[in-house]
Amino acid sequence: MKKEKTSLLRNAGVQSLLASLLCILIGLVVGYIVLLIIEPSGANQAIVTIIKNFLTYSRTDTKLKYLGNTLAKTAPLLLCSLSVLFAYKAGLFNIGAAGQYVIGAGTSLYLALALNMPWYVCLIGAILAGAILGAISGLLYAYRNVNVVISCIMLNWISLYSVNTLLTSVKDSTSPYTLPLASTNPSAILPTLGLDKLFNGNEYVTIAVPLSIIIAIIVWVVLEKTKMGYELKATGYNKNAAKYCGMQEKKNLVMTMAIAGALASMGAALYFLTGFEQWSCSQASVPDMGFNGIAAAFLGGLSPLGSILSSFFVQHISSGGAYVDKTMYCAQISDLISSIIIYACGFVMFFKYVMNKRLDRSEEKKAEKKASEDAKGGAEQ
Repeated sequence: MKKEKTSLLRNAGVQSLLASLLCILIGLVVGYIVLLIIEPSGANQAIVTIIKNFLTYSRTDTKLKYLGNTLAKTAPLLLCSLSVLFAYKAGLFNIGAAGQYVIGAGTSLYLALALNMPWYVCLIGAILAGAILGAISGLLYAYRNVNVVISCIMLNWISLYSVNTLLTSVKDSTSPYTLPLASTNPSAILPTLGLDKLFNGNEYVTIAVPLSIIIAIIVWVVLEKTKMGYELKATGYNKNAAKYCGMQEKKNLVMTMAIAGALASMGAALYFLTGFEQWSCSQASVPDMGFNGIAAAFLGGLSPLGSILSSFFVQHISSGGAYVDKTMYCAQISDLISSIIIYACGFVMFFKYVMNKRLDRSEEKKAEKKASEDAKGGAEQ
């Protein structure tokens, strides 16, 4: 029985889960300490409120409605986390998921509001735009050895201001926001397929939710069960070795970034085509969704399936900050907790190392004890 327990702790998936839970605990504890420093009297209630999120409501129908809001925001976050982990599996750090998210939002909204296209055309357009943007970083790295992080950061800001300029043509004349999608082009709204009825008529719960989960499963299959996934990961580990083995390392690098860009852009389309939010053409900073995808990816152990749960958790915590007492704390306290969790995720490998060292010592002691008992038994005989 003990042997089975030890082997279970050796499992990479179990170790990733335990490390992620430890990161969450660290984030919550540090966040709680910050709350105590700001205002001790409300710290207990605030941390509980952040954790509970929509569960703070007493009515079941209200809980379901706001659970639907959390799920609507989880779908794009999941796609952004898949974008980050897909590139990371191939040895690339896609910090450009934020810019790819922006270009996906801009393309989908422009097609919907300026050209009156249906939702599926807007979705496909966003995916293609994100793939092109990601491929630019991939091409610069593969053929000119330009650091992916640098090119992605530059493209993040280029994307933001380009989208702001583009969407000015479909802006509401009385505000900095784009025209309401529901009243301007209802055909661009993603279909709900009856999912809204499960969440007290919440119209923002669309096919985006199940579609994002299906995409996560597809990404897992591609990475773990296909030749393409193997070649992409092999190129990421060592592109020179991949080239020596006959793989097209430059093509694989470009393809990786193109797919990563398509995923992030698709996430933006799945969010803005619900009509949940309008784009602000005066926006001066890149949306947090792309960067939160980094947290969700690492918190999920860089596993597409683990990212489903981690994306929901990160969004759950982020949304929970809206319910804290604003007279004591700002809503961004939940963002602080998420940031601490992201920072703690940087030590996941260290946590695994410590765990394995402790298991090694435990097994060595058991082996020494068993050898001693065997030697003693042999002497008595």
